[in-house]
Amino acid sequence: MAEAPVVSYAPTDEHELIRSTARQFLEERLPLERVRELMMSDDGFDRVLWKEIAELGWTGLAISEEHGGAGLGPVEMGVLVEEMGRLVTPGPFFASAVVATTLIQNVATPEQQASLLPGLASGDSIATAALFESAHDVDPLGGATTANETEHGWVISGAKKYVLDGHMADEFIVSADGGLFVVPSRSAGVTVQQETVLDSTRRQATVTFDSVEVGASSRLGSSDDVGIGVTKSLETACSLLAVEQVGGAQRCMQMAVDYAKTRYQFGRPIGSYQAVKHRCANMLMKVESSKSAAYHAIRVTDDDTERPIASSLAKSLCSDAYVWVAGENIQVHGGIGFTWEHDAHLYLKRAKASSLMFGSARHHRQKLGRALNL
Repeated sequence: MAEAPVVSYAPTDEHELIRSTARQFLEERLPLERVRELMMSDDGFDRVLWKEIAELGWTGLAISEEHGGAGLGPVEMGVLVEEMGRLVTPGPFFASAVVATTLIQNVATPEQQASLLPGLASGDSIATAALFESAHDVDPLGGATTANETEHGWVISGAKKYVLDGHMADEFIVSADGGLFVVPSRSAGVTVQQETVLDSTRRQATVTFDSVEVGASSRLGSSDDVGIGVTKSLETACSLLAVEQVGGAQRCMQMAVDYAKTRYQFGRPIGSYQAVKHRCANMLMKVESSKSAAYHAIRVTDDDTERPIASSLAKSLCSDAYVWVAGENIQVHGGIGFTWEHDAHLYLKRAKASSLMFGSARHHRQKLGRALNL
């Protein structure tokens, strides 16, 4: 019996460079005060900042050099999104540079990739996936949206919910009749309605396609491979989302520990009391265990046997951990933690919203059980 390959967890100098550069840039250009300003804006989006992010090469980090990107992979992308999660970074980065890009790489033909990926790599184009119609726990290819073939292409009809940053997308990757189609947002018949969501740093929209005509080349890949490609893409997205959740949970833990050191009650820092110590220790345990699961998941995205197990394990564990740690952070802060003026609520809202993206923790535990034949 062949030995399983050894997976290294040691960060490289390149990983640390990505991390330090990202942390410095985000802290300078996107402090939480600026995040709050964007939350209150109509779009929740800063196009000047997006251009700067693109110039840093982040939008093309996981895109091949052939298509204008840096040619790196999920591990390097994971380092970056972990830092973004640490500062609840708003904007369409995850929707476009992670989800949409991964779908195109796993489903599209080489010719389609050459057409679509350069624009995403440069940041000139923003794409998002429009896959779900009722819940993230269902088959993204099993909805009621239709694609009728015509002499000149296709006619797309239907409505998609929970479309990440749909209000700022240039292209939608739409699932219809078991296939994926690229639909420009400015096409006649496309209507985008922003929805009121818990986490204003990551907007969602309902997108309606009313007999939208697209060209014959708009269908991505072949019908035989699309299901496999979508499954792999969503499992990879779940793994990267888990790493983002780890970044947010780590920041919550740090906020709680720092406050426990400086907040005095009865002449002593509250961190000296056993009850608070236990809270912080349990937060550390949650963070470290979820970090191990998430880091493993992004390292096995190309392993068709291990990826389904690792991604669901990471998504379920990190979702629960982030929500719990964000809640404990508020408890450590006491009354002030419940106020709009405190930043703790930004993380609790992101934690809860992220826990439902691409399937709840319960859904992924069920998926994990099926993968393990339990």
